[in-house]
Amino acid sequence: MFTINLGHTNVPAVGIGTWNIGDDPAKHDDEVKAIQTAIDAGATVIDTAEMYGYGRAERITSEALSPYSREKLFLIDKVLPENAGRANLEKSLDRSLELMKTDYFDLYLLHWRGSVPLAETVEELTKMQQKGKIRHWGVSNFDTADIKELWSLPNGQDCLANEDLYNLDERGIEYDLLPLMKQQGMPLIAYSPLSQGDTISGNLTNHPLLKELAGNHHATVYQIMLAWTIRDHNTLAIPKAASPLHAKENLEALNITFTTDELKALEKAFPKPQAKQPLATI
Repeated sequence: MFTINLGHTNVPAVGIGTWNIGDDPAKHDDEVKAIQTAIDAGATVIDTAEMYGYGRAERITSEALSPYSREKLFLIDKVLPENAGRANLEKSLDRSLELMKTDYFDLYLLHWRGSVPLAETVEELTKMQQKGKIRHWGVSNFDTADIKELWSLPNGQDCLANEDLYNLDERGIEYDLLPLMKQQGMPLIAYSPLSQGDTISGNLTNHPLLKELAGNHHATVYQIMLAWTIRDHNTLAIPKAASPLHAKENLEALNITFTTDELKALEKAFPKPQAKQPLATI
């Protein structure tokens, strides 16, 4: 089973994403069950944000987590950029902690850069860490220049992880960002690891190579895509658990290991970038 180290905590390399959950009351029971199924299958990392439904995702996630021991879970939440300064960061954090019914987050991320100076955000995140409200802090949607700027700031090197869009169809960060992060031992948290909607390469569920590999590994195409994302042992993927069945299948991807020939075939079908690309976001 693929695992990665996050702040001296070893966690399975597939966690649970919560983007868009809680938006449709008709899906409530399935969404709660999907999160619980993923945890029962071995997931320990749950990723959410104050932006997701402006609290709805945090509420339903908290409900799903209620039967489980807090100490066995690794909770990630995110602060909106407009709330990431002295005036509002602690208020936002306290609101999210209350909605999630916990005293602390294992990792608290700046969701993306905004108008608040980065140094001010780092200062406030450090204060929250010192108060024990967060164990670690990190960033999201940061590109190479952002990370370098961050590391130049006081306490900037304390950033635990960077969460970016990454999947077979969006490999732009492999050009210079991922090598830089790996050099410094910073893990990647990959959001939308299964891609969404129309992709550069078309409908991936019908891609001949992915279907062939799925057959080889007695897996689904989505499991192949997920296993590829975490292949480097330095990436945590956080797919959304859309249903209990998908939640279980996501965790089963942890047990897929590609041969050298399979990885070469994937590289040929989905080549990594040969030049710098703008940071992909959703």
